[in-house]
Amino acid sequence: MSVFALRRPSPVLRGAALAAGLGLLMALSLCAGRVWIPLDALVGGGHDPRWMVIFELRLPRTLLALLVGAALGAAGAALQGYTRNLLADPFVLGISSTSGLGAVLVLYFGLTAASPWLLPAGAMAGAVIGLLMLLALAGSSSSVVTFVLAGVVIQTMATAATTLALNLAPTPWAVDEIVNWLMGAVADRSFEEVRLAAPFIVVGIGLLLTTRRALDALTLGELGAQALGVDLAAVRLRLAAGVALTVGASVAVTGVIGFVGLITPHLLRPWFGSRPGALIVPSAIGGAVLLLAADILVRLTPAAVEIRLGAAMAVLGGPFFLALLIRMRRRAT
Repeated sequence: MSVFALRRPSPVLRGAALAAGLGLLMALSLCAGRVWIPLDALVGGGHDPRWMVIFELRLPRTLLALLVGAALGAAGAALQGYTRNLLADPFVLGISSTSGLGAVLVLYFGLTAASPWLLPAGAMAGAVIGLLMLLALAGSSSSVVTFVLAGVVIQTMATAATTLALNLAPTPWAVDEIVNWLMGAVADRSFEEVRLAAPFIVVGIGLLLTTRRALDALTLGELGAQALGVDLAAVRLRLAAGVALTVGASVAVTGVIGFVGLITPHLLRPWFGSRPGALIVPSAIGGAVLLLAADILVRLTPAAVEIRLGAAMAVLGGPFFLALLIRMRRRAT
């Protein structure tokens, strides 16, 4: 190789470039919309009348997209590392659906009138139940088919229960509220949703980060990890709690937004390597980048009504999931 060949940037530089991209998208998110607000309004403070649009509407939306994208990206990377399955994702495996069902039941029975904290509690409880069902149905096998089929079963059951709740909803207004919420969006959110989700997401990502060493050891298999001193029961508990907090808090404030946890780790592996533990932090940043970019695009789409972010991610994630399945099938044959 020539001495003049360019060296591949270090992981630190790659992480810094990813973080710089996130900062750029955050600034762009504050400017972009039906009415474009120039950058000079960002530094004008309260003296510029456009500052209210930025502070009251676009800043909460930007922060929520950042938080939810980071939560789903980190959860997807941790699940893929734990299951040793590249198709693992909270949405694909039904965890987002069970989390959504838990939140729907809270909305259906009107429990949010008693306390707004019951909505994230219901979503997190649904995420825990979904993850436990997945681990029970799939067992100790790391087969792609086993995990996908288990996720399909869980997602089907949760979707059926959600449909039943919609069918039995007491008023058309309740149906409209639940449907709009299920489609997933960060639009029309306030700092209240940010304050509601942020503590749970931060704690959840922190719990997922504590599993990094164990996830690296699990690449050797469960017996190899145990030989290295990994307590698999404790790892499973921390993983379940971390996924429940991140996914549950995200679903509670934005509804169901899929495929972020599936796409992000796959996009970042060529840059940061395949070691599961080292991929959680880049996936958190990358998930925030992906969701912020998608949210900016739906705002700029020339349509009479803004496309829901959950629908936009489904349009992007469906073909990606299909292409990934085809590629994995070709490798297996």
